Amino acid sequence: MLPLGTKAPDFSLPNIDGKTVSLAEFKKAPALLVIFMCNHCPYVKHVADGLAQLAKEYQGKGVGVIGISSYYER
Repeated sequence: MLPLGTKAPDFSLPNIDGKTVSLAEFKKAPALLVIFMCNHCPYVKHVADGLAQLAKEYQGKGVGVIGISSYYER
């Protein structure tokens, strides 16, 4: 685990629509919330609506929000 306050390592990942998302896209955001999750996890399914509400609220305040799935299948 990296210490709190460590700058996020650069990343470039495919989005759900096939486009690429990178850390650079959030450069102007005052903060970035990164949620590591697995879309088929029962817990994630249980809290999905709450996560969406949280993301919408904070995106409205300029915060960048990204969810990174720990499971990817082609």
